[in-house]
Amino acid sequence: MSDTFWTVIAEQLHELESARTADDVIRILAHDRNPYGPDRGNPGDAFFAGSGGDETVGEALRIAGWTTIWAEASYHYVKQAPDGSTITYIEGDIYRGDRSPKRPKTAACAVPTTG
Repeated sequence: MSDTFWTVIAEQLHELESARTADDVIRILAHDRNPYGPDRGNPGDAFFAGSGGDETVGEALRIAGWTTIWAEASYHYVKQAPDGSTITYIEGDIYRGDRSPKRPKTAACAVPTTG
């Protein structure tokens, strides 16, 4: 990959270190800022092209004060911003909101009452 590609990735990671909202992340990693080109067909609200590099979106967001609220792997997780908004990261695709698999709710046990 070209030096220009990694320069863009480094700039995006640096910007993410001060991201305070999901909107900030989506703006920083917008499709039109994708070093592969804006028409690469990524399904998310935004895309990080530097997956597999030395630095990660997760680490940059940790520096910015985000917390992990769900994770299956280093390539599939949900982070919460300081303002409470969330993003889901799936192999470079960024989605607004929590798209983690939902665990089934347990049914409340009915306690019989006597009259």
